[in-house]
Amino acid sequence: MYSEQLMMLLAVLERAALMLMALFFLTRTSHFQRIFQNQNRHPLELAFISLLFVLFAVFSTYTGIKVEGSLVNVRIIAIVSGGLLFGPAVGIPAGIISGVHRYLIDIDGPTSIPCLISSITAGLLSTWLFYRCRRERLWSWGIACGMLCEILTMSLIVLLANNRQLGWDIVSAIAFPMIIGTISIGLIILLVQTLDNENERIAGQQAKLALDIANKTLPYFRENNRSSLRSICQIIREHIHADAVAFTDTQNVLAYVGHAEEDYWQHYRGMSNVTRQVVETGDIIINNGIDYADFHSLLIIPLRENDKVTGTLKIYYIHQNRITDSLKEMAIGLSHVISTQIEVSRMDNLRQMAAKAEFSALQNKINPHFLFNSLNAISSLIRLRPDEARQLISNLADFLRFNLKRNEELIDIQEELTQVSDYVAIEKARFGRKLTVSFDVDDVHPKIPALLLQPLVENAILHGIQPLKGAGEVHIAIKQQASGDIQVSVLDTGKGIDEEVIDGLYNDQVPSDHIGLMNVHERVKLMYGHGLIVTRLKPGTSVSFVIPQDKV
Repeated sequence: MYSEQLMMLLAVLERAALMLMALFFLTRTSHFQRIFQNQNRHPLELAFISLLFVLFAVFSTYTGIKVEGSLVNVRIIAIVSGGLLFGPAVGIPAGIISGVHRYLIDIDGPTSIPCLISSITAGLLSTWLFYRCRRERLWSWGIACGMLCEILTMSLIVLLANNRQLGWDIVSAIAFPMIIGTISIGLIILLVQTLDNENERIAGQQAKLALDIANKTLPYFRENNRSSLRSICQIIREHIHADAVAFTDTQNVLAYVGHAEEDYWQHYRGMSNVTRQVVETGDIIINNGIDYADFHSLLIIPLRENDKVTGTLKIYYIHQNRITDSLKEMAIGLSHVISTQIEVSRMDNLRQMAAKAEFSALQNKINPHFLFNSLNAISSLIRLRPDEARQLISNLADFLRFNLKRNEELIDIQEELTQVSDYVAIEKARFGRKLTVSFDVDDVHPKIPALLLQPLVENAILHGIQPLKGAGEVHIAIKQQASGDIQVSVLDTGKGIDEEVIDGLYNDQVPSDHIGLMNVHERVKLMYGHGLIVTRLKPGTSVSFVIPQDKV
């Protein structure tokens, strides 16, 4: 007897294994994967899954083993699995249809009514558990639900049998294999859940890969030139093991890295029609059987800025069928990140251009201001000391000639000091013994904007020394700090700056006669991130700023 029950158990497990194999092969196809994984399924998709499990349950009846007027089958396994995995739209129809079918094919049989009742109960109970159980424990509740329904079947067979002895004989023969066989429910549930987990794992890996690529390519997007785009292509190619990667805008290929790179540029004749199609439609194109040069797999993804296609990312493989769904999803995610990086990079460039334009406008305002004061100083000496006036004209000419020849945005601070010396020579001739200017300069060579020091010296002389009745001194210092920063300061022993002017400087409300000070303050902020440090001394004023080590 025990050997017969063991053989029946193996038969139950064998039939459950057939169902398991069918589900396994179905879940290997992309279409069924999408249906199984989608949480918001279309009614037609739910109808398909429901039909599938109804067929499983009905088929299990036909393949059952006849024992004492009953059938050893896996109908309950199919019903409970469907209900627990997909809810009432699957569990209830499978329970009712397979139960009614089981009743109709053997209406007068001793197990027909018990099987009808237990089948419907299995559909309802599994549906209730679908809403009540945690996902990670679903497999164990499935086994418990299946065992409970089979126990119900056995109990009803005994209670409803016209021949009580026949009922006991049937239960004694089939109870063990039918109840123990429900462990297959746990395996079926784990199979489908593993599909979800596997795809989540793959999606996580692809997301991590896209983020790794994004992190490594970010510095190159800031440069935004062909060389940097080539570096980006190389990084992408190495991470996804592509044979070639290319970037395009809407008209031309901007960068290409990979197989036969030199030949590619020699034979390049503009963008292909396929790439233009992506630019025009914004659709992704996948071709796993292309015959283009040595390549046989191609993926082209549009890159967007403000919902407008501004270029494409192209991925090539030499072998066929290399563009998988997971690669496609990763590439789409990567394209979104790249599009964002391009957009941010472009915004940064625009901000930098605006800052440069503002910087240039501020600097241009300095030149006429300086020239006006210099000419005033020279005019006062032409009649009194013509030789000095000629020397001052020469100093001014050198200064202006030097300024006109400058094409770089930044100059060496030592060159700036040459300009300051020319200006000081003009002002010393104008003020005579009343003005003393001293320099304390370390041998440092940071690059600074032109005409950054001269307005500070001019401000110290005109607003600090000139109002004094006696003599005054201006001290110019450029000192290397222990931290590596360089401090630039202009101190005077004049009347001292008004506190209102200092407050106005920090609130962008400086009087018009301090335009030079305000101008330098704004340019220093644009260049180094902080403005001038202005302090009232006793006597005089200190004006300074720091050039950070990373700007040296």
